[in-house]
Parts: sequence; structure tokens; C-alpha cells
Amino acid sequence: MGYRVVVVGATGNVGREMLAILAEREFPCDEVAAVASSRSTGMEVEFGDTGKMLKCRNIEHFDFTGWDIALFAAGSGPAKEYAPKAAAAGCVVIDNSSLYRMDPDVPLIVPEVNPDAIDDYKKRNIIANPNCSTAQMVVALKPLHDAAKIKRVVVSTYQSVSGAGKVGMDELFGQSRAIFVGDQVEVTKFTKQIAFNVIPHIDVFLEDGSTKEEWKMVVETKKILDPKIKVTATCVRVPVFVGHSEAINLEFENEITAEQAQDILREAPGVMLVDKREDGGYVTPVECVGDGATYISRVREDSTVDNGLTLWCVSDNLRKGAALNAVQIAELLGRRHLKKG
Repeated sequence: MGYRVVVVGATGNVGREMLAILAEREFPCDEVAAVASSRSTGMEVEFGDTGKMLKCRNIEHFDFTGWDIALFAAGSGPAKEYAPKAAAAGCVVIDNSSLYRMDPDVPLIVPEVNPDAIDDYKKRNIIANPNCSTAQMVVALKPLHDAAKIKRVVVSTYQSVSGAGKVGMDELFGQSRAIFVGDQVEVTKFTKQIAFNVIPHIDVFLEDGSTKEEWKMVVETKKILDPKIKVTATCVRVPVFVGHSEAINLEFENEITAEQAQDILREAPGVMLVDKREDGGYVTPVECVGDGATYISRVREDSTVDNGLTLWCVSDNLRKGAALNAVQIAELLGRRHLKKG
């Protein structure tokens, strides 16, 4: 006996990826419903490579009663309106938006990092999926924190346009084409031209001069990994279609060498260490697309602080940063609580 699963926001980049990963990982589904806004009602979406097409249902009229799990990939607005309704109907919500992440009654889960936190899901019947840039970073940090206790994290991100949705990808494509053919470059989604450029601005600015994306990395890392860790982040949008990269500097309480860190990361769940000190001996965003691993390269010691390390971290943001992590949460929920399949 399998689960009855709802994917909300099934026509978006992350929703489609959720459907693909459910099929790819053979998640035990008796039934899958594709749900979206009224403008997508009737549109067909693929259920992975199964050859099965799902007709989208209107979320405004969808009844969550009798459904086991709802994967929400529709943004904070629909999550605010419909996630509590689904939860009240007995359907466990796994939400990809930022809305519930810092709610003390909602667990924020990365299965390789804090699986035990899922046991608190019954308080709201909602589980939060972390920000894409946070998810890949904590997968890399967890085994190192267990080994030598991280005191401080300094991270600079290089985030792909797919993090801004299909409109972000379309803008990069359109601007790149315009530059090549000599047309006028139009800026609509991003604050400046993104083609052949980088923009040190993701989400809104806060009073202290940081952006909300940077704030998310700070507070989510503390909630998932350890509230005592100090984190500072600079988040940058780059002209890459899929795949987030991060340059991470770490300061530890205890001594740890680069070689020891490599050995730890080589065996860590969810991590793929590719760290050859030669031309091409590292992973870039192009190579991580379509893969669920968090790739680590360029592990080296930082001599400017006691017990310091620097590393390079790359992951497919539509997968581990969003859809895959949500499905892994569903798998964890099934193993520990729902007991079907």
C-alpha cells in the first residue's frame, strides 16, 4: 500500500522536478495529483519518465481530505492560504517556501543533517524545506561540525537564475540573445542586467544592509545545524541557468587538517568529494545539473585563523536545493511515521 501524494505548483520548475524525482526514486505512490493555480487548470504535466501525464487541478477547489502528503512548490502566498487547510485535513505538508521555516512549531529539515527534528511535525502537520543555498551548505558542514565543531562560517554564493524561477531563466536567455544580435537589453526580473554580469543582490534589502537571502542562510543554518554557529553571507546572482556554487570559509573550535576534512567528506551522506589539485580537478555548476549530490572541491587550510578551512561547494539548486530535499523529507516521514509502502 502506497501514499496518495499531492504536488502543489506542479507546472513550475520545482514542481515539475518534484514529479520527476518522485518517479525517478520510485516513491511508493498509489496516486499522484498535480495541483496548480486556476490559470494552469487542465494543463498536462509529465510524471517523470513513466509516460504518464497528469492533468492539473485547481487548488481553489482541491480537497486534501484523504491525501497523505502534499509537496508545496507554489510560493509563500499559496502556502499561507492552502497549507494550513491541507494540514487540517490530515495531509502532511512539506513546504518549499520561506513562510514556515522559522516557525518554532515547524521542523526545518535536511535529512542528512537533522532527521530527528522531523518528529515534531505533528505540532502543525507542516514541515519546511530550507532555502536552496542553505540546504547544500549544511550538507557539507554537518560532518565537519561533528568532527571539529564549527565556530564561524563566511560564505559567498554564486546563485543561478533558476533560483528566481522560469522568468529568471527566460531573462538570462533573452538578454544573452539580445547582446549577440545587437538588440536592446531588457531588464524586468532582476535589478540589473544579468547576462554577462553578476548582481550582489538576491531578495529584498533589510535595515542592516544585508538581503533577505543572506539572512535566510544565517538563521536557517542556526536552526538546522547549531544555534551557536556564527554565519555571515554574501549572496550573488550569476549568469548560470542551473546550479548554485558557494565559497565557504570555516573556523573550528578544534584542530582539523584539510586531509582529515577530505577523508570525512568522502564518507559523508549526500556529499561527493571531487578534489584533485590539478586543472579541472573540481566541480562546476554545469557538471552538477541533474544530480542530487552536494559536490565539494578545493578543500584547503586557511592559515589566517586558527583551525580554519576553505572549500568550494556546488549543487543543483532545483534538486537538492528544492525538489529532491522535499522528496527525501517525504521518504523520511514515511520511514519514521506514516509507515506505508
